[in-house]
Amino acid sequence: MSKQPTFTLIESLFSQSIEYVENRLELMKLKAVDKTANVFSAVVSGVILFVIFFIFFIVLNIGLALLIGDLVGKSYLGFLLLAMFYMIIGLIIFFGRNTWMKSAITSTIIKKFL
Repeated sequence: MSKQPTFTLIESLFSQSIEYVENRLELMKLKAVDKTANVFSAVVSGVILFVIFFIFFIVLNIGLALLIGDLVGKSYLGFLLLAMFYMIIGLIIFFGRNTWMKSAITSTIIKKFL
């Protein structure tokens, strides 16, 4: 048995190992790009939906405040009553933020990345 075939076998194995590592690195890069694109697209679509619903919410609340003001006789009272309602809801959310919101947001972000 000569040393030449063994050397070419080792050389071939080494070449295939290098190719395997390069392919693995390329696959990991593509997976990272895919995950990043998914997260980015989710964030962009979320921001667009937020802006649309925010505008809807503002216009709806102006209408509700004017309606409540009409019912109580003074338009400014409609805005004040609606503001008090939202202040109460805001305080409830503020004091329960660690219990309700933190774990929900954290789990959503983890699910997006995994």
